[in-house]
Amino acid sequence: MKNALPLLLFAFTLATATAKPNIILVMADDQGWGDVGYNGHPFVKTEAMDAMAADGFVFDRFYAAAPVCSPTRASVLTGRHPIRGKVPSYGNYLRPQEQTLAETLKSAGYVTGIFGKLHIGSGQPDTDCNPTGMGFDEWVIGLNFFDNDPYLSRNGVMEHRKGKGSVLLMDDAISFLEKNRGGDKPLFMVVWFPSPHDPHAEVPDGPSLYDDKPHAGYYREITLIDQQLARLRAKLRDMKLAENTILWYTSDNGGLVEESSGGREKKGTVYEGGLRVPSIVEWPARKLKGRNFVTATSSDIYPTLLKMAEVELLVPHPLDGIDLSAVIAGSKKERDAGIGFWHNFGKGDLTRSDQILKALWEKQQSGAPLPHDPERLRKDVDAFPQHPEDSAKGHAAWNDWPWKLHRINGDIYELYNLIDDPMEKTDLSKNTAHQERLEKMKQELDAWMRSVIRSLNGKDYK
Repeated sequence: MKNALPLLLFAFTLATATAKPNIILVMADDQGWGDVGYNGHPFVKTEAMDAMAADGFVFDRFYAAAPVCSPTRASVLTGRHPIRGKVPSYGNYLRPQEQTLAETLKSAGYVTGIFGKLHIGSGQPDTDCNPTGMGFDEWVIGLNFFDNDPYLSRNGVMEHRKGKGSVLLMDDAISFLEKNRGGDKPLFMVVWFPSPHDPHAEVPDGPSLYDDKPHAGYYREITLIDQQLARLRAKLRDMKLAENTILWYTSDNGGLVEESSGGREKKGTVYEGGLRVPSIVEWPARKLKGRNFVTATSSDIYPTLLKMAEVELLVPHPLDGIDLSAVIAGSKKERDAGIGFWHNFGKGDLTRSDQILKALWEKQQSGAPLPHDPERLRKDVDAFPQHPEDSAKGHAAWNDWPWKLHRINGDIYELYNLIDDPMEKTDLSKNTAHQERLEKMKQELDAWMRSVIRSLNGKDYK
């Protein structure tokens, strides 16, 4: 029996080394690149984010796929530019024909859950536009941002909850971990905060913060998120899950304060301040460390995670995202492909989460039949209007680091060198020294935009 302990330890080590990692994606709603302590913000308290940055890997030049929320969320779940899946702006539903990250991981044996702000689908049962249709086993979601005492949908059953929305969703996320941690399946969990989106009704625990500072409510909600992130990291350690869990934190678009956005302008624009966001990856088992300036985008999360988890990438349509696992591991120092952006191609759809879910809750309380407001079950996902392939409405851009080309409503171009001109102040599109580069980038951007329109028209689906 004296050899039993070493054998057990060997078996435990081997199982730990070969087990699929748990994966947790955490996303803020409207936090800019500079709205964290580790990027030098002068006063906002982000102790958990700073600790993650110190303990893990930081993408210094990470971009949301879009400068507003819903499209970026679609990009995380599909690895594709959101217009391809018919999510050009806020409040649009993701087409059910898209193969999501949750579906891929579920087919690979993962238990899947999503908690928080959805904003790319329905909260009602009996529709493939809700999180179940997207591949999630368990879900508690709001349709858009929510604040205190929210109405939420738990797998299609409406609830009126009491408390801070960002705390409640972390309660649900931790309950999911506790329920499933002892099973034989790895966990995939999405935690999408409704903060720091205005009107900034939530406040962190403890004494009132930032009372004499501008944008105090915004920064209070960032600190509230940080407190909940600290809860999650502590719980992972307590449950002995932290070691083999990939925890990835980012934001869905640029922040609300231009001065700390990390570039020109802020949320809602394709300039740097509307797209550049914090991004930290932590995986203690792999001892990820460092800060890298390789350009990356939210569409990269899908293929990168599959590679890190050793899950085969089998998707029926082309991705915009690329595998950056080697960049995270420190063995690669540059990106192999450009990044395309496109905003204001299509309109948003206003979604009043509490108003909609409250009406559903009242119907459920009274025993009235669902659905309430039937068009919200699927919205327009079954419509396939055909757009000309040369459609160029809105503001597009092509990032081929360090160069960035803007194309505004089809025929206005701007060219910037982001190393020399990070605030995009000096347009070089008319500079004779850069005409060859300009024409090359025009062709690359145009080809990419045409491929996006083909996807939007349904060409990727059988």
